[in-house]
Amino acid sequence: MIKLFHVSDVHFGAEDPAALAWFETRVAAEKPDAVVMTGDLTMRATRREFERGGAWLKGLGVPVTLEVGNHDIPYYWDPFRRLLAPYQRYAAVERMIEHELDLPGVTVVPLKTTARAQWRWNWSKGRVSRGSLRRALALIAAAPKGNLILVAAHHPLIEGGTKGTAKTRHGDSALTALAAAGAHAVLSGHVHDPFDVPIDRGGWIVRMIGAGTLSKRTRNSPASFNEIRIDGGRFTTIARRQGDIPPAVITEDSAVGPARE
Repeated sequence: MIKLFHVSDVHFGAEDPAALAWFETRVAAEKPDAVVMTGDLTMRATRREFERGGAWLKGLGVPVTLEVGNHDIPYYWDPFRRLLAPYQRYAAVERMIEHELDLPGVTVVPLKTTARAQWRWNWSKGRVSRGSLRRALALIAAAPKGNLILVAAHHPLIEGGTKGTAKTRHGDSALTALAAAGAHAVLSGHVHDPFDVPIDRGGWIVRMIGAGTLSKRTRNSPASFNEIRIDGGRFTTIARRQGDIPPAVITEDSAVGPARE
């Protein structure tokens, strides 16, 4: 069995030290095969926040792959850096960004959903560009036949019924394309509440899986992360919530889509 911890929206700069310590304890005790971090490692994309977040991720002692979230790009009041040098402060985490994980039978495919600028006021919302989707589809096509395909993005491609929203432009059509290519699930964050929703696209089931937050910016759920157990072509998503709330199986023994040809 392969065990992944799916974590998101840690927001160094607004992190919850107790939640971070709890997550560290669970990693040390349960030793997942890898951690998938779906963005917003920082709050304001400062060099110091990236340094602290990078040190924390490295200190977990397990393989990590990291996606970039909207908070990981400099804010609007620093337009020069946001538009011309948005990745200048990433040095502490550069090697973890979209890092390829060596997991037997599992391929994690990155999908960028952040944008430096958009033709709308709220640039924090998601957007899937043609180039980002094309790259993800190419990586799916290159994956070993029969692998479980997990796409990692920051924004949910469609809404998952949470209080927070992503309003991801081109997300719906991207989800259709990913399903047609054989993706089994899309892991995301951004909304700060966990969810797992099966979506049928042309007879293929692709799961939309969202992680909660380990920051102080909680919404309807306490600090949480997802545990994903993969065994024999099937997987189970478990919302691990901090405190006295017992682990909640969001989707038990989830069947993936039909076998890839």
